[in-house]
Amino acid sequence: MPHLGHVIVYVSDLAASVAFYRDVAGLEHRFTDAGYAEFATGPTRFALYERRRAEWLTGHPVTPGPGAEVVLLVPDVDAVATGLRDRGVPLLSGPADRPWGHRTLHVADPDGFVVEFAQEIPRARSRRDDG
Repeated sequence: MPHLGHVIVYVSDLAASVAFYRDVAGLEHRFTDAGYAEFATGPTRFALYERRRAEWLTGHPVTPGPGAEVVLLVPDVDAVATGLRDRGVPLLSGPADRPWGHRTLHVADPDGFVVEFAQEIPRARSRRDDG
């Protein structure tokens, strides 16, 4: 059975995106090399890759797709919101309690991808199995 090993986001400005995910999102930057930057995120790797180099991998130009979202689990969304506001980072939404068991807030990265900070809270509704 396949398992998730990497999530790689193609970005237009690698330095700006590294700064965002390191300084705003709070991820530990592991390294940058040849248009690729990786962060310490546990067993699943999170990385950025310069969009202009993606054609080498895919054989054609890569453009960002609609609706991409990166979700980062945090222990206290309200503390994250305060820290972001103090640094002048605009919030797209939140903090707000969600019925699926998260308290969330949303910001945009330099390429406009939505980054959600989520804190686990008690679920307001149960899941149904659609089978």
